[in-house]
Amino acid sequence: MGLHPITVLLAALGVLTAVFIAGWARAVVAVRSLAGRDPSPATDARFPTPPMIGLGFVTNFFDALGIGSFATSTAAFRLFKMVPDRVIPGTLNAGHTLPTVAQAFIFTSVIPVDILTLLSMIAAAVLGAWLGAGMVAHWSRRGVQLGMGAALLAAALFMLMRQFGLFPTGSDEIGVRGLKLLLAVGGNFALGALMTLGIGLYAPCMVLVSLLGMSETTAFPIMMGSCAFLMPVGSLRFIREQSYSLRVALGLAIGGIVGSIVAGVFVKSLDLSTVRWLVIVVVLYTAITLLIAAFSNTGPEETPPARGRA
Repeated sequence: MGLHPITVLLAALGVLTAVFIAGWARAVVAVRSLAGRDPSPATDARFPTPPMIGLGFVTNFFDALGIGSFATSTAAFRLFKMVPDRVIPGTLNAGHTLPTVAQAFIFTSVIPVDILTLLSMIAAAVLGAWLGAGMVAHWSRRGVQLGMGAALLAAALFMLMRQFGLFPTGSDEIGVRGLKLLLAVGGNFALGALMTLGIGLYAPCMVLVSLLGMSETTAFPIMMGSCAFLMPVGSLRFIREQSYSLRVALGLAIGGIVGSIVAGVFVKSLDLSTVRWLVIVVVLYTAITLLIAAFSNTGPEETPPARGRA
């Protein structure tokens, strides 16, 4: 008897995760030799501070419960000046990759979903992330501020519409076919590309799934599986381009793995209505401050590092 498709999927995810860890470790070893000679966020290989690890725990705890981690992490980065704006997308993707993989292993194996729908949407998201990361890694600081600000405003609009029940509630369907499958693939391709800009996939993916008439719970394996496969791919490009903060990303990864396991295994569900309103406020605040910074910035433009140094 052959292996179940989900088993094969998770095995492939395990291999991809091992490749990501090996690639990141190799990059860390390479930049350690540059310590002191090439000071930048991407070469700061010191152990993360407790606030960095704590941020990873809290954001990924709520991430595993369907809230998302990118908007709240971005707000903390800017509030506490942890990460320069230009490298926020790379830091989010690299730091949240391993926690998201942990979530995918937890939820993909326990929530039923049509395998063709799941695989198609994951493949589309990975392709979108690969193409998106190659472009975003070379954007200027102002370009990142404008792109993230606009996309966060759109994300906040989706969240508000969902809170007010303006989207279909979905059904018991666990998959789609025909035109709806094509729409699902196209939508997840776009969401995968937006992930590399630092825009979380969870909320818009849940909206997409509901609009296509699928069960909202089906969104969990789809969105977590999509992110778990696309984030290692996109993150390795950010790491290679040194377009991220190494120290902060390590903190997010360490705390985030623990937070994901605690939420996904021990907590599993909470009444998150109030938390969602708080996240909407955070998203709007972060979007507005990014756009203000982009339009008021008159200083020298922060440019990306040279390609392929790590």
